[in-house]
Amino acid sequence: MNERGKFSYALLLAGSLFTAVPSFAAETVDTRISRLEQELAELKTVVNTKNAVIPGQPASTKKAESPSTPLVSTASGTNVQFYGFARFDASYDTGQIYPGNIALWVRPERLNNNDAEWNLTAGATRLGLNLSGPDTESMKLTGNIEFDFLTPTLAENNQVPRLRHGYLKAYWPASDFSIIAGQTWDVISSLIPFVDEPAIMWDAGNIGSRHPQLRLTKGFSTGQKGHVELAVAAARTIGESNSLAETWNTDPGKDANMPTLQGRIAYSAPLLVKNQPATIGISGNYGQEEWDTDIQGNHKTLDSWSCNLELTMPICPKMTLAGEYFTGSNLDDYYGGIGQGVNTSAIREIRSKGGWAALRFAFNPETSFSFGAGVDDPSNSDLSAATARTKNQTIFGALVNKLTPNLILGLQLAQWKTDYYNGDRGNTLRAQSSLTYKF
Repeated sequence: MNERGKFSYALLLAGSLFTAVPSFAAETVDTRISRLEQELAELKTVVNTKNAVIPGQPASTKKAESPSTPLVSTASGTNVQFYGFARFDASYDTGQIYPGNIALWVRPERLNNNDAEWNLTAGATRLGLNLSGPDTESMKLTGNIEFDFLTPTLAENNQVPRLRHGYLKAYWPASDFSIIAGQTWDVISSLIPFVDEPAIMWDAGNIGSRHPQLRLTKGFSTGQKGHVELAVAAARTIGESNSLAETWNTDPGKDANMPTLQGRIAYSAPLLVKNQPATIGISGNYGQEEWDTDIQGNHKTLDSWSCNLELTMPICPKMTLAGEYFTGSNLDDYYGGIGQGVNTSAIREIRSKGGWAALRFAFNPETSFSFGAGVDDPSNSDLSAATARTKNQTIFGALVNKLTPNLILGLQLAQWKTDYYNGDRGNTLRAQSSLTYKF
């Protein structure tokens, strides 16, 4: 039996070995009465408090938590909702993918000589707090703090927390207007592909990350069921390492004279499926990086910009089509350009374009299957280094099954190809599985 055959059997066997056994503790009468009184108070809080939207997803994919989720009230009157999941990812690659635990691009074949590898990680495990209240008659106050452990800082079994979200949101329902201050998803390219891969096709057609920002959002009703959303934000600019600037511990993004400006306008309305709105959106960003060219303070100002189109289209009650297209330059901080934003030899921006498309079919509320593809294509004329990546593409199929409402199994098979400036190519088949215990 060859390596791929062995892996397939091993993966199926591993998926069948996970079970969960609940445990119960005895209670005294007094303890039970105290617990019931506490639960009654929490239920009253839930009835009088509108639940916050679950963060960690773009606006078009956010879902509300169940109203029965317990809340804890602080002394200030703020309700705190604890959530998260423990997640285990296992992947097998016929070639070497960078960085390994997640997939961004393939290393050149002449360097890895078709060297297969395993990756096992629990780094995608996530912990979060939803905050809500106290509200006023006209304003609802919410917030979110969320961490995971997908960081390369220390050893695989000694990872440090990574801040995903940390923001507050003030919302005025009467005017459909909100202010967000803190770190969360970028305004641009708000969709997430239907993949089980934690890297969500970054550097392979999907751009957009999370940045500290101040965002204003205004909604407008159009017609009977239509809705227009307009959002603008000033976000932190993060640039690559500048060898001349490193002496003063600065980066070109921080050294610029302006934050990055982001904007998005989107229209949503039911089209093909009743009560399932389709959404089309246009977004973009513009920022600058100041690159020192000598130690006397001379510098070049480089632009970072993008223009993006996104579409979510329910085709029937069980099938949804989604995709994005982008074009721009110096987008490495947004996972565009295959991780290449500036040609550091010539100090110039690297232009790139690309996108992704995917189709998801929900067999039932517990099981869905998705397939799709993505590509990121930097401009060859902006590249110079022999190791520069000229094109990155992937095609995938993913199956997600809720074994129970809290235990989720994911299986994904993807092919990755990466072309290089010197003619090299990386090509690998990646099989991945995940097991998630959601709480």
